[in-house]
Amino acid sequence: MERISSWWDQSRHADRMPFLKARSAVTRALRAWFDAQGFVEVETGVLQVSPGNETHLHAPRTTLTTAAGDHLTRYLRTSPEFACKKLLAAGEQKIVEFARVFRDRERGVLHLPEFTMLEWYRAGGSYEAVMADCITVIANAARATGIPRFSFRGRQADPLAEPERLTVTAAFERFAGIDLLNTIVGREGDRTALAEAARERVRITDDDTWSDIFSKVLVEHVEPHLGQGRLTVLSDYPAPEAALARISPSDSRVAERFEIYACGVELANGFGELTDAAEQRIRFAQAMDDKQIRYGERYPLDEDFLAAVARMPEAGGVALGLDRLVMLASGASRIDQVVWTPPAEEA
Repeated sequence: MERISSWWDQSRHADRMPFLKARSAVTRALRAWFDAQGFVEVETGVLQVSPGNETHLHAPRTTLTTAAGDHLTRYLRTSPEFACKKLLAAGEQKIVEFARVFRDRERGVLHLPEFTMLEWYRAGGSYEAVMADCITVIANAARATGIPRFSFRGRQADPLAEPERLTVTAAFERFAGIDLLNTIVGREGDRTALAEAARERVRITDDDTWSDIFSKVLVEHVEPHLGQGRLTVLSDYPAPEAALARISPSDSRVAERFEIYACGVELANGFGELTDAAEQRIRFAQAMDDKQIRYGERYPLDEDFLAAVARMPEAGGVALGLDRLVMLASGASRIDQVVWTPPAEEA
C-alpha cells in the first residue's frame, strides 16, 4: 500500500494553503464581529474534573501528580461549557471562546479527535438571541471568504439567504411521517409508542431506548433534507433530548434547544440555558447510568459546575464547530483540510 505523505510535506502543505488562508480570514472576521458586539474573549482550562456528561461523548483522560505525590484523574474537555457557565455565575455578561476540545471515538470526513469549538454566551440573552447570533456568524464566515454558496456531497446552501425555521416535530412529520409529540408523556419519551411509529422507517433493536430510536430517525430521514438551498434552523427539541437546555414555558414536551444545518451538515447546537441545578443533576445522573450500561464507564459530576448553575443568570448559549464552518466557507471537502496540523493517518 502506498504511504500517504505527511501533512508537513511541502507539496501537500501547499495544496492545503488556500483552505488554511480561508481559516485565518474567517477567524479574523469572527473575532472582529464578537468584539464589536461587546463580547469578552475568554480562555478556559482544557483539563477538567469532568469532560461533560453526555451518554455518547467520550473524552481522553490523563493522570496528574501533585507535589505531594497524589494522583488525580483529569479529562480533556469535550466542550468549554462548564467553565464558561462558571464565568457567567461569576458575573461575566457576554463571553466567547475559540476552544480546543477533544473527543475519543470520532474520526471521519466531518469529525476529528481534536478540533475547535466556537462557543459563546449571553447573560440575560434569549434562545432567539443566540440563534440570531449564529445565523450572522455563519454569514460573516461566508463573506470573509467570498464564497457564494456552501457545497457538500452534492448539496448546496446559500449562507446569506433567509434561513428555514423548522421545529423537530414538523421535521419528523414531514420527512418521516411520525407524530413525535404523540410519543412524549410529560417530559419523558414513550419508547413503545415511538418504536411502533418508526418500525417501518428504521431498524429497531430490543435494547434501543426512545433516544436511540429518535436519533436513528433523525440521522436517516431528517438530517439529509436539512440545509438544502439555505440554512435550516431545527428548533424546539423534544424534552428527552434537552441536554443542558431549559424546558419551553409554552410546552413542557419540548426544550429551548436548536441546531443549525447547511448542506445536511450540523454546524451549531444552542440552548436557552438550564439554571435549575437539581434538574441538571438528575439529567446528568441518568446520562451517566446510560453510559455505564452501554460503554462500561461513567464520568464524575462536576460539583463545582452544579453549584455554579444554581447561581448563574438566565442565559442563551451556542456551540459552533469552527472547523466545519471553515470547511464549507472555503470549499474544502474534508475537515482535515482546514486544520493546520491534522492528526496522523491511521496505519
